[in-house]
Amino acid sequence: MKLGYGLVALVFVSVTTLIAPARAVQVTDDQGTTLKLARAPQRIVSLLPSLTETVCALGQCQRLVGVDRYSNFPASVKKLPQVGGGMDPNIEGIVALHPDVVLAALSSRSATRLVALGIPVFALEPKTHADVQRAIDKLSQLLEVPDGQKLWREMDAGVHAAAQSVPAQVKGTRVYFEVNRGPFGAGEASFIGETLTRLGVKNILPAKLGPFPMINPELVVRENPDLIMVGESNLEGMEQRPGWSRIRAIREHHVCVFTPEQSDVLVRPGPRMVDSARIMAQCLTDKAPPAKGTPQ
Repeated sequence: MKLGYGLVALVFVSVTTLIAPARAVQVTDDQGTTLKLARAPQRIVSLLPSLTETVCALGQCQRLVGVDRYSNFPASVKKLPQVGGGMDPNIEGIVALHPDVVLAALSSRSATRLVALGIPVFALEPKTHADVQRAIDKLSQLLEVPDGQKLWREMDAGVHAAAQSVPAQVKGTRVYFEVNRGPFGAGEASFIGETLTRLGVKNILPAKLGPFPMINPELVVRENPDLIMVGESNLEGMEQRPGWSRIRAIREHHVCVFTPEQSDVLVRPGPRMVDSARIMAQCLTDKAPPAKGTPQ
């Protein structure tokens, strides 16, 4: 039996595709370390929830074989082995999962030990919108996901739409966003602060203080914000802080209290930044006082 040239060529191409060697990948992380792998990683351990969510948003959730204890979205990652926290990971547990790479924060103290054990570490720690965009780009390169920036474009459009939904009469509202009761706040330079700016409001914590500064509570009293955003777990005792009962936001009940689920969304610099913008936009719509001179 003779095969036509066309069929022979088709069979040759198909076989070649099946046996073609995997392409090597080379990507530089936020620490300036260039990671070189023989092929795109197929077994990934993530030690940062925002990176876990980004891998999944890029359509590669199936490559995750382990996550930190705080990674809980999407729901499927809850079924994966947990290997401690980003700052106190279970090294033995990670090694047992035989990962091709571990995704970790720059601040993780486990990287050196993991690398010494022969496990590649890719460090990313997004704190601003630009950092999130870069993290998406680097992960899409590492995972060989074509046009990973499509995800960023969709996110950016979603944040813009949320900004458009904020009523004009609450634009310029002076906001204090408390991350935790240290108290640590979200400054203008953080991804949360940048979202607030895009929503058209004024953050009382200037960029010069850094992304997430620990602040003197007296600063908030002096700045007297119109609106406070805070997680339910950090609300207790806020009104009892010295002088805080005089703050306009507390005195007039302009306080948005977020559920633990909402707080997870708000404090993670990743794909759910669109949901974060919507939550904050709804808070402004529901709780912000109208600008002076606006009919009530």
